[in-house]
Amino acid sequence: MVLRALDGVEPTVHEDAYVDDAAVVIGDVTLERDASVWPNATLRGDHYPIVVGEESNVQDNAVLHEDAVLGRRVTVGHTAIVHAATVEEEALVGMGAIVLDDATIGAGAIVAAGSVVTEGTDVPPETLVAGTPAEVIKEIPDGEMGATAADEYVKRGSQYAETSRIVEED
Repeated sequence: MVLRALDGVEPTVHEDAYVDDAAVVIGDVTLERDASVWPNATLRGDHYPIVVGEESNVQDNAVLHEDAVLGRRVTVGHTAIVHAATVEEEALVGMGAIVLDDATIGAGAIVAAGSVVTEGTDVPPETLVAGTPAEVIKEIPDGEMGATAADEYVKRGSQYAETSRIVEED
């Protein structure tokens, strides 16, 4: 893993958070309890802070930048981008989705894979949005999918933290 200070500001990583060896976390980034950051994800807090809430996960190849805030138990799927936006608790940003500046993803909402949430958009809580630009497709009471994904990644983060790295010697 790369944990890098920038302009004298170091990432803050809770002792129970998991950061994969292949992840990059730079500058003003806070990872709260049981948060996880997976291979090749990049969290770059160089101009504004980034917060990854308790039990939230940022999956492989995802990017968080410029004042990205994830609430508690949020999932950011593989290759997704969250740029200067807020994702509220138990929401899910699907694989390859993009959430742009000043957008807010409401609690328990789901952004479908490959969708683009444009600047300044407010996604209502407990809804599924899809498309480019993303539009509400349907309501999803209880927002259960985000909670289920968060549970899985909390368990997986603990499992990975306990495993040994395999290092091949020359």
